[in-house]
Amino acid sequence: MIALEEPHLSPSHNPDDQARLQAIIDAAIDGIITIDTRGIIETVNPAVSTIFGYQPEEMIGNNISMLMPEPDHSAHDQYIENYKRTGQRKIIGIGREVKGLKKDGTVFPFLLSISEVKLQDRIIFTGIIHDISQQKKAEVAQLESENKIQSIIQTAVDGIITIDTRGIMEMVNPAAARLFGYQEEEILGKNISMLMPEPDHSAHDGYMENYHQTGKRKIIGIGREVSGLKKDGTVFPLFLSISEVQLADRKVYTGFIHDITQQKISEERLRRYAAELERSNRELQDFAYVSSHDLQEPLRKIQAFGDRLKSKETSNLSAQGKDYVDRMLNAAVRMQNLINDLLTFSRVTTTSKGFEKVSLDGILTEVLSDLEITIEQTGTEIERFPLPVIEAEPTQMRQLFQNLISNAIKFRKDNEKPVIRISSSNHQRTAHLTSTPGDEVVEILVEDNGIGFEEKYLDRIFNIFQRLEGQKYEGSGVGLAICRKIAIRHGGNITAKSQPGKGTQFIITLAKKNLQE
Repeated sequence: MIALEEPHLSPSHNPDDQARLQAIIDAAIDGIITIDTRGIIETVNPAVSTIFGYQPEEMIGNNISMLMPEPDHSAHDQYIENYKRTGQRKIIGIGREVKGLKKDGTVFPFLLSISEVKLQDRIIFTGIIHDISQQKKAEVAQLESENKIQSIIQTAVDGIITIDTRGIMEMVNPAAARLFGYQEEEILGKNISMLMPEPDHSAHDGYMENYHQTGKRKIIGIGREVSGLKKDGTVFPLFLSISEVQLADRKVYTGFIHDITQQKISEERLRRYAAELERSNRELQDFAYVSSHDLQEPLRKIQAFGDRLKSKETSNLSAQGKDYVDRMLNAAVRMQNLINDLLTFSRVTTTSKGFEKVSLDGILTEVLSDLEITIEQTGTEIERFPLPVIEAEPTQMRQLFQNLISNAIKFRKDNEKPVIRISSSNHQRTAHLTSTPGDEVVEILVEDNGIGFEEKYLDRIFNIFQRLEGQKYEGSGVGLAICRKIAIRHGGNITAKSQPGKGTQFIITLAKKNLQE
């Protein structure tokens, strides 16, 4: 490194001062270059080599323009010449942002300040170079980030409003202006309370003041449903969430506004629809219950007169007459079974007994005991695994197991021993209409090796009176519909997997805890 102007120092200059000055220059982070009046580089400090990528010997003795991109590269000598002739400064003693050219061809920004130094016999210029590449990158990144944020704010579907601690609106995005029916300039600089109906309109400033004094939050950082007031006087529901932002010297609050008018309309329609559906369902159940009871009396008379006609004491019927009576009585029995099934179906959601802790294992044992004779006669093999305790209606759980096991026995294959496997597992619900995600549910599997069915009929088999096998098997087509109603009432559902000739697997989900009555 060539000592800065060492040949021109006064002989009386203190060598220690010179060494100290040189050490400071060499240790400087910024680049320091001296050039003569022709633009020839005389000295450079180590920082210049770091910034431009040249060794000192590659720069000293060459024109400073080697470190400049076009057009400064070509114009530099003329600039010095013009300065010497006219004294007109463009950068000397002023400083500004310029471009530099590194050895590898990279162009980069830096701040350049130049001072003119008059020595005993000549003039030199000293340039101090501060590389601002990283600062510029940070500025560009910040600008891009700000542009992205601004773009998001301007194009957001929801309204966004920023207010100061007095409630004065400082920023309103287009969505918020549209939402309230104003132009942005109509509400900027105004108190946010103008967008609120009473009593919030009058209470807002007091709420702000109370928050600043006590820190007690009612909505900041929480969010809730509130009412908004449009320019035309319309009051509408909205969901408002507010965030508090601490700037360098003050606080601001940003509100995110989501119009829930359509959501409220939909909720009201659903509420009315559900109420109407519930009313219709009760009427249908009452109709089924009353009709079933009303059918009992004439049916009992048909059965009684049929039995009397068949009795030995009074029977003078021909063989054909006896056949007709037998057919009538068989039809009456089928009618009685259908009425009983309808009564059971109508009772599923009208039973007065509430939910209680129920051992599904105990319920299953009772059902298998009731079906013991049928199980022995058909040679059915039961494979059972532990079942949990849940909150349920015991009678309906008994009905559920009885229907599914009876079906499995009924729809067995002629040439194969019936095998029924009953098991369960617990898992967290991900989504369901009757409960929230995360609720624990029980999944019960009832599997058989029976005749099965094609899964294209899956939507049909749980509807009332659907019988895929026609008249081949006894039954009214109500059993699986009852199972579905029971599962739904217990916070779950029922579905199945099956293939013809390969058996069926029924999957029943039940909530472990039920709050409905």
